[in-house]
Amino acid sequence: MSRLLHWIHRADDSLLVLLLSTMIVLAFVQIVSRNLFDSGFLWIDPTLRVLVLWVGLVGAVVATRDNNHIRIDLFHSLFSKNTHRAIQTAVDVFSAVVCLIIGWYGLQWIRWDYEDGLIAFAGIPAWMLEVIVPLAFTLIGIRYLVKSGELLRDYLYFRQHPEEDDTA
Repeated sequence: MSRLLHWIHRADDSLLVLLLSTMIVLAFVQIVSRNLFDSGFLWIDPTLRVLVLWVGLVGAVVATRDNNHIRIDLFHSLFSKNTHRAIQTAVDVFSAVVCLIIGWYGLQWIRWDYEDGLIAFAGIPAWMLEVIVPLAFTLIGIRYLVKSGELLRDYLYFRQHPEEDDTA
């Protein structure tokens, strides 16, 4: 299982590097072509907008995996480590539910664009560019569920064995 997770993490990171590198190269090409040749490629600007969406959402998936997402810890110092685990479990479950709902409705959005045959630009179907929305939010939701399960397990264990909780 850890080998599979290792490959999934490498795929996440590789996709993020590929998308960001593509964004940088395309932006550079567009800037150079506009400044030196007084012209540009019509498809680069909308492609960059789509890549910004993809980089942001793949980055959010990676941040959730590494537990490096934005969080507000107003009450962190007021509670014991185990109470903090319980609170974080509830927050993670709530976050998972919200992300899975967004993923579900994002899937409906993709289905509608597919059925309508909506074209984004350059003959590319819109649903192909938007598919990252339900995919990323579903992955984030699943990761929050897994993380909340781990936190709940730790909370229950240290509730029964507080003497072993060296972080209390």
